[in-house]
Amino acid sequence: MLKFVLKKYLKYFIVLFIVVLSSFILSSESETPPVKSIVAEVNIDSLVKKEPIIKIESFPASKTKVVSQKLDALLKSINKRHDFHGSILVAKSGKVIYQNQIGMADFRKKKPLHEGSIFQLASVSKQFTAASILMLAERNLLKLTDTVNKFYPNFPFKNITIKQLLNHTSGLPKYFWIAEHEWNQKHPPTNAEMMDFMESSSTASMFFRPGRKFDYSNTGYFVLASIVEKVANVSFSSFLKTNIFDPLQMNNSFVYSYKNTPVKEDQLIGYRLYRGWRHLKIRGTVNDAVVGDKNIYATKEDLLKWINALNNGKVISKESLEQMYTKGETKYGRKVPYGYGFRIDTKNNEKVIYHFGKWNGFSTGISQYPDELTIIILEHTSYRAMGSLTNRIKRIVKNNFDA
Repeated sequence: MLKFVLKKYLKYFIVLFIVVLSSFILSSESETPPVKSIVAEVNIDSLVKKEPIIKIESFPASKTKVVSQKLDALLKSINKRHDFHGSILVAKSGKVIYQNQIGMADFRKKKPLHEGSIFQLASVSKQFTAASILMLAERNLLKLTDTVNKFYPNFPFKNITIKQLLNHTSGLPKYFWIAEHEWNQKHPPTNAEMMDFMESSSTASMFFRPGRKFDYSNTGYFVLASIVEKVANVSFSSFLKTNIFDPLQMNNSFVYSYKNTPVKEDQLIGYRLYRGWRHLKIRGTVNDAVVGDKNIYATKEDLLKWINALNNGKVISKESLEQMYTKGETKYGRKVPYGYGFRIDTKNNEKVIYHFGKWNGFSTGISQYPDELTIIILEHTSYRAMGSLTNRIKRIVKNNFDA
């Protein structure tokens, strides 16, 4: 009899236990939204279509017919007479007036350039480094008055501020020379390795005390990129990808470090002309793994996305942008022809914001004018007349296009 009673109540106990356990599980799960509700909140269309944040628009062909014909003729002329192999894009108020390319991407394979050809930006890269610093400043992760030693205590050149690095008044020595004469490893130094190596350099010395003069410095911008890496605790490449390239959908832009980064499809190499007819590839050097002063790659259309986003407050605030576009000054108040990542010049009473670059066969330029005209030129066979070509393009557009 007792055995029967125990069996009977044991059944009830088991059922009661299962009910209590089920209630506990359900209450625990209710603290986390079910998978179905999370999926419902995601806009699947936006993930599939993925439109650019700033859509690249073009003026109608009826408005650009004449100017396009003249710029096409200019391209053919400089290709034939001056060995120009590159791309040009002209925009007004962010809208494309003209874009085209001419020449070869690969001379051995007889492969022509196309819209997706990706160029090394050379010193045009510096504006991305400057913007990265300003982004960190806006997030209160650094101040422009901070010194390099705040982030790199053993950096041998003291009392140099971030602001002085930005507008080339730091007085730093040339890291090119240090690497070429003192680096004895088989691989080229990365930013981190170069920062460490400069601490032990026995020959490097300052050109002048910080803030006293203007002296264009690639070293300053490689140090800035290194500060970005230190503060953000990621590579410079990852920082730009996450904070600029991906948000602006600059899908053909990236940072390339020689021997550390795989070469991508459509990534161009630089050439030089030999004996007036043969194009020789320019190989990487001991200075080609360092980034920040150079080594960003992009297409002309990606660069227009960048300029449009920058000018429309999509990257940094209007206040920070004004700093980028304003001449710096020495500690004595003398103006210098450089803002943050851009050269600043006044020609014919108009302010021109621009930068040219030249490195390993690549010649590049971005110029912005007060009438909201933007001229982008990318070339990879050591073209030498970027300034005069920009002026020729501007004259053609001014005389043959009316928005």
